[in-house]
Formats: sequence, structure tokens, C-alpha cells
Amino acid sequence: MILVLAGTLDGRQLAAELAGQGQEVLLSVVSEYGGELARDSRLTVRVGPLDLVGLVALMKQKEVKVVVDASHPYAVNASQNAMLACRDESIPYIRYERPVVPLPVYDRLYEVCDASEAATTAARLGNVVFLTTGSRSLPIFKSEPLLVNKRLIVRVLPEPAVLQECLDLGFLPRDIIAMQGPFSHELNVAMFQDFQTEVVVTKNSGQVGGSDTKISAAMALRLPLVIIGRPKMDYGIASYSQPEIITLVKEALSCNI
Repeated sequence: MILVLAGTLDGRQLAAELAGQGQEVLLSVVSEYGGELARDSRLTVRVGPLDLVGLVALMKQKEVKVVVDASHPYAVNASQNAMLACRDESIPYIRYERPVVPLPVYDRLYEVCDASEAATTAARLGNVVFLTTGSRSLPIFKSEPLLVNKRLIVRVLPEPAVLQECLDLGFLPRDIIAMQGPFSHELNVAMFQDFQTEVVVTKNSGQVGGSDTKISAAMALRLPLVIIGRPKMDYGIASYSQPEIITLVKEALSCNI
């Protein structure tokens, strides 16, 4: 059994490709919505968050031989747990790392290390801040004193739990966009204009995550663009290529026979 940790489009595609080559694949996703997107007759899909203990238990129960970590590039905790679990259980760990979007030369682009720095940077650049960073970092932006008197627009997945989290944090319904991306350049331009955006905050989630069109839309409108850089992690065996990942999985499986 191959365990693929994924909730993103390219992770689901990788799992389906492995299954299509005759491999037995268990795909683990965090949310019900992610589970619905991952439905494939060739895959066994497991829905729900996993801590380290739960991950180890799942690996033992399903007799997992290889773990492919195709989680989101910014899901640091998930990757750390996967690496620890594989080390403790002596199971090969292989990381699929989504390629970054090369950052353009743009005089209004600000690359920062984390959400906290993004919050303080955005606060000094404008009064209407359009957040496309996902829901997990929203408490950081909401708790930043420099943003108290700013308007924060959030674009998040259309999941009930995520919407409730936004409301609980104090976001007004008029400032919440619940849509499944990625979005085209034209749609990003329209949204930024419609909300009278003065600053855009995003992550370098790669072309699959729509980073390229967010960047191009902000540049077209001459908006300040704050980009949170990827966490720096040593994944060990890692690749940007899905075909190479498939080869690495086959090699790992052959060693376990």
C-alpha cells in the first residue's frame, strides 16, 4: 500500500497516476471537500486530519510500504509528522514538491518570511488588504494591531468550517469570498478592482495554486504585492517531477519486497 498525503490538485493527480499503474493507493486528505474532489474508483480515500500518533497508527493498520508527501508547500506540520512517522517505522518517505513561480522583477513586490511579517508589511502599504493566503494564517492578520483599522478581504475555500472560522474571527460577510481556485488573470483583476484593493498578500503556491495569475493581476493594476516565501525544509528525497516521483516509488517498493 502506498500512502499519499494530499489535498491539492497535483497531489490528487499524482495519486491517480500511481493507481493507474496498478499500485494500491490510499489517499489521505484533511477536509470533506478535499475528499469529494479526490473521488476516484481506483483510489481509497481517507478524510480527516492526522497527527503524528494517528499517522503512525494508519500506516500500521494499512501496512503502508511507502509514503508520498504531496501536501501543500506550506503545510509544514504535515510534512514534519510524515517524516517523523516514516523514520520511526523505517518506511521510505518521498516528497513531491510543487515548483515555485519565478518571481518577476517588480518594484512593488515584497517577499517576506512568514504571515506575521506579511501582516506588518501589508499594513504600511495600504488600507484595503486582499488576502489570498488560505484560512490558517487568518488569525495572525486579524490579531495584528497595525491592521485593526484596515479593511481585510479574504478569499478562501467554500467549506462550511472555513466560512465559520472567518466569521468567528470577525470578518464581515461582505469581506469574504468563498470560491474554489485557481483563478484566471482576468478574474483576479476583476476581483481586485471590485474590492478597491490597495495591497495583495499571497504565497508562492506555484502555478497549480494560481500564484502566477495573482502576481500578474497585481502587477497589471500596479498594486503592492506581498509574497510569503516557502518554509525552508530538508525533505530528504524530493522531486518537482511527478514522473520522477513514480520512479522513486517503484524503486522504494522493489527494495521492500
